[in-house]
Amino acid sequence: MEIRPIVTDEDHAAALREIDRLWGVEPGTPGGDRFDVLVTLVQAYEERRWPMPKLDPVEHIIGHMDLTGRTQADLAKLLGSRSRASEVLNRKRALTVEMIHKLQSEWGIPAELLIRPYKLDAA
Repeated sequence: MEIRPIVTDEDHAAALREIDRLWGVEPGTPGGDRFDVLVTLVQAYEERRWPMPKLDPVEHIIGHMDLTGRTQADLAKLLGSRSRASEVLNRKRALTVEMIHKLQSEWGIPAELLIRPYKLDAA
């Protein structure tokens, strides 16, 4: 397969087949370089073709909790109280710098995903 821009779904499918064929090849070899270039092209195509919606900070927290099996009770322990966790998840209370720091340092949620402005619901 010749490496070229991915512009169609057929190009995408061919690139995925080639990536599958190259899976596990030694990095730094011609095959490893080819693999890296194809992965980069596929990622760029997929971001253009199927863009991910931008999530607000609360959606990131909820998604992280779902992926890691954490509960609202776990968030309450992290933030200091059940009511605070409930208010954050229900968009009644904005995240503070301290909360963002805890979510980043203890749960590993990147701070840049949490510092964006988002709409709070009226109390």
